[in-house]
Amino acid sequence: MRVSGSTPVGYDGAMSETITYTVSAIHCAHCAASIREEVTQVAGVESVEVDLDSKVVGIHGSELSDEALRAAIQEAGYEAA
Repeated sequence: MRVSGSTPVGYDGAMSETITYTVSAIHCAHCAASIREEVTQVAGVESVEVDLDSKVVGIHGSELSDEALRAAIQEAGYEAA
């Protein structure tokens, strides 16, 4: 997992961050869609990007919970590293 932060223009007090996970079992658009569907329901998530070639899931938002994000990826049927 990697976390990076930035301060957006018009900062409102919430720190924006991006968390990335390696999800080695993803291999197709259906996998990506399943992960996006579950992860976008987690509080604070603004966007989810899935790179099938590198098997990386990038999640952008504020006040993100590692535990909740990992649980959502697991609910989709995958394990985040």
